[in-house]
Amino acid sequence: MIYYLDKNHVEFPDPHDADDDGLLAIGGDITHDWLMTGYGLGIFQWYAYEDKEEPYWWCPPERFVIFPDELHISHSMRQLLRSGKYRVTFDQDFERVMRGCGEVNGRSREQGRWLGEHLIGVYVDLHRRGIAHSVEVWQGDDFVGGLYGVEIGRTFCGESMCSFAPNASKVALSALADRLKERDNWLIDCQLHTNHLQSLGGKFLPYDEFMTYVRG
Repeated sequence: MIYYLDKNHVEFPDPHDADDDGLLAIGGDITHDWLMTGYGLGIFQWYAYEDKEEPYWWCPPERFVIFPDELHISHSMRQLLRSGKYRVTFDQDFERVMRGCGEVNGRSREQGRWLGEHLIGVYVDLHRRGIAHSVEVWQGDDFVGGLYGVEIGRTFCGESMCSFAPNASKVALSALADRLKERDNWLIDCQLHTNHLQSLGGKFLPYDEFMTYVRG
């Protein structure tokens, strides 16, 4: 059953009611309160376009995650990380990372809220509040890739990554994993399965187990 949400009343249905693909609800709004209420329940907004007018909210019965100490790094990738070819920073240019994610693969040409100005503004505000974070990858002074997401509980909810040079997004992910290893039992929420993320060590985690990390 797909629920329709009143944008003036921030409330989600039971996440267990999502359909087999993970779609739970349509409606509500893209604001700080809607997003953070969703994150707290393991619900994320994904690909809401203006031609659809309303956000789509997802909560798959199994979440695809990466545990930082299980991230697979190939021999060639280890060589790249040691080479010093790229420089990594954290939270130095959050908005640039978001805009980079919108540009990659031509996504900036798509019409809608997927990394449009409204969504960027909301996440930049979350960043200013210390909730959303970014990893930037540089080659010299040039931005060449990165990722961004939201921290809640013991979970880094990855939203998107981008790469404008070979393996730059993998460098960002490796740097994030190294930072999270310093904390007590965190995971990276990849939201949905891809073969690429699986090759990096991603695995499915049942929703209720995933939520133990979200709750901290």
